[in-house]
Amino acid sequence: MLRRILLGSALILLASRPALAEDGSELWLRYRKTSDPARLAEYRATIQSLVMHGESPTLTVAREEILRGLRGILDREVTIDTEPTRDGFVIVGTASNLIPSINVARELGKVGKEGYVIRSITVGGRKGTVITANTDVGVLYGVFAFLRELQTSKPIRKLAIASGPAIQIRMLDHWDNLDRSVERGYAGKALWEWSKLPDTLSPRYKDYARANASIGINGASITNVNANAKFLTPEYLAKSAAIANVLRPYGIRVYLTARFSAPIEIGGLKTADPLDPAVRKWWADKTDEVYRFIPDFGGYVVKANSEGQPGPQDYKRTHADGANMFADALAPHGGVVMWRAFVYSQDVPTDRVKQAYDEFKPLDGQFRDNVMVQVKNGPLDFQPREPFSPLFGAMPKTPLMMEFQITKEYLGQDTHLAYLGALFEEVLRADTYAKGKGSTVAKVIDGSLHSYKRTGIAGVANVGSDVNWTGSQFNQSNWYAFGRLAWNPREASRDIADDWVRETFTNDQAAVARIREMMIRSREAVVNYMTPLGLAHIMATGHHYGPAPWVKLSRPDWSPTYYHRADSIGIGFDRTATGSNAVAQYFPAVRDRYANRKTVPDSVLLWFHHVGWGEKLSSGRTLWDELVWRYNAGVTSVHDMQRTWTNVQDNVDPERFKEVQSFLAIQEKEARWWRDAALTYFQTFSHRPIPAAFEQPAHPLAYYQQLRCPADRNKPRCEAIP
Repeated sequence: MLRRILLGSALILLASRPALAEDGSELWLRYRKTSDPARLAEYRATIQSLVMHGESPTLTVAREEILRGLRGILDREVTIDTEPTRDGFVIVGTASNLIPSINVARELGKVGKEGYVIRSITVGGRKGTVITANTDVGVLYGVFAFLRELQTSKPIRKLAIASGPAIQIRMLDHWDNLDRSVERGYAGKALWEWSKLPDTLSPRYKDYARANASIGINGASITNVNANAKFLTPEYLAKSAAIANVLRPYGIRVYLTARFSAPIEIGGLKTADPLDPAVRKWWADKTDEVYRFIPDFGGYVVKANSEGQPGPQDYKRTHADGANMFADALAPHGGVVMWRAFVYSQDVPTDRVKQAYDEFKPLDGQFRDNVMVQVKNGPLDFQPREPFSPLFGAMPKTPLMMEFQITKEYLGQDTHLAYLGALFEEVLRADTYAKGKGSTVAKVIDGSLHSYKRTGIAGVANVGSDVNWTGSQFNQSNWYAFGRLAWNPREASRDIADDWVRETFTNDQAAVARIREMMIRSREAVVNYMTPLGLAHIMATGHHYGPAPWVKLSRPDWSPTYYHRADSIGIGFDRTATGSNAVAQYFPAVRDRYANRKTVPDSVLLWFHHVGWGEKLSSGRTLWDELVWRYNAGVTSVHDMQRTWTNVQDNVDPERFKEVQSFLAIQEKEARWWRDAALTYFQTFSHRPIPAAFEQPAHPLAYYQQLRCPADRNKPRCEAIP
């Protein structure tokens, strides 16, 4: 619980002593007393007083945060001074508010508008620390970074930290609806209480803003990409403006999704043709209205001509025509349009994964300067593993944003432990070879490869009304990892996991190492027991929970059978020149590697090749035996995760320990379900035995085909249907 105290003339939020029970509601901002006596002594000697000048809403919340954090970590009050009068001062403020003797101009010149500098200094013979930046929001980010050093038990006597974001727009996309349902959300109802806004503001909005600012997230699209035009009416713009007012001091700008047909649905027009003058005027006027409600509005996120959503192709116009209409409306205000490249036409394509490239690559250079094309990390749909999208590197004249999915639609949703930092890092470090070796995806999205003037990255959020925010304790780590990698896409996911464990659970070295390694290996475990060797989209239809590789629907590319293509000869989708030739969308070095059976990594083998059941792989095992081995390796990994978690019981509070333990039990049971269902089904094609060394499926195929997993997580997870 928090209690308010009046300190000087400012109302400061301070953390009380930690309660005995923990529920995860504090996320990684727990600010507990440093457990190492030697480190605590160092902190108390080095941090005795706070000097902070300047007034603004952002500096006010920065002051609140550092006092809150220091009181919890040091377990004592910190004196407020107007000048550094003793050793152990911490001076906080923008460069213009610092005393003249503190000169950090050189460092500040390198970190940009949002960056910060944290440095040990001496002023008048007194030793202390400065946290400074070029802007108020940079100061706030610096405060959070300083508190992270303390939370993770780092030494602070000789600090020399200078950091600025590599990517300009770092945002969460909320797929939230008017009724507070969340598309692909697994953490309760939507965070935004639309029926109570704008008059009633949940205190969780501020905590949400704090959490985002602590990891450098500076944007939030608060409405579903499957957009509802009602969100653009004055009634709902007032509600969005109330949210924006809470987020603004934390450096977070609000974005809204725009339904392409809104001129018809709420504007009374007969068309939404982007080249129609009346339509263009309607969007210009509507955008002016949005800015009257939200002066710092960031812009629109648009999903068009995909999965039944309206778009410019309905009028025989291009994606560029549609995006440019929005861009022209936003340009006078400095806003941007983020046009999603996830296109899914009504016509069945030769190969679904080719569609985004085929539609967007020819349009490179045709978009306005304030258009960003938002591309999913892979060419399909947030699978446990995909190769990177071939669009990255292929559009040098059009800024491409990355879109990751933080919510685990295909990776076990609320219960399975899957640390996505490893997935994000794998994609960001992938080499496109667009300009030769070293042309990584990270260099595409941070603008350094093609000199983009605008850069951005978005993560589909899994933040909801659950007390722990994300449906499970470890799902919090994916929100955290996304923010850290959005700030610095070259950071190691292992280091990020280390910090998250220390901030969230414990600083005990042995326990941190165990939990960190469990996290790092967890994503590969999920890949192995769900979609090994490059298999994809073999999940159940609709809710995408549980295995259903046998499903064959009326539309082929909605069907798992379309993606695995198992037959008596083998399994896998031939995307080489003898098949769909999707591999040709990559630059030659990548194309040749993926197209050649001798060089394609086993991790994406069946994504690009149809491989015979008896063919030998690099392991020396046949494809069938390797498939069996991988599925079993996934199950074994979950067993290992359970043992690891048991070994850290003494280092984790009992409430969260038991919750994670119960979820790991579900994961272990469902990993076996995935393994047995998939292998039993694929065995009908391979006609090969599961080697005796491995556990045999507990039931015949018909049993697994009758299992149903309801989307309502309050019901039994899976049940057999008679």
